[in-house]
Amino acid sequence: MKRKVGYTWRLREVMAQHQIFTATELVPLLRERGIDLSASQVHRLVSGTPERLSLQVMAALCDILSCTPADLVATTAENAGVRKTATGDPSTPPSNVAKLRPRAARILPDA
Repeated sequence: MKRKVGYTWRLREVMAQHQIFTATELVPLLRERGIDLSASQVHRLVSGTPERLSLQVMAALCDILSCTPADLVATTAENAGVRKTATGDPSTPPSNVAKLRPRAARILPDA
């Protein structure tokens, strides 16, 4: 059985709990920890959901916000649904398959 995994990025929520409400407030705090990101990069980090994140950035965020990575990333996992065929039984072909066969072409001489 396949599993579908996902995650929710909770940086904005954790920032709000620590009275940090804008991405620009986070820029100097990251710089103090050796993370030199532009204001637009920090804004994307705060407002979006990153697909990749450096462990150094994650460690700096955890230090700034006094939290753990689990506080910043909430994970989910569920069983992926099994796709079913329209007929319900993939081994039995439909009964009207013979009707779907093409007819032979009849070629007529030019008149």
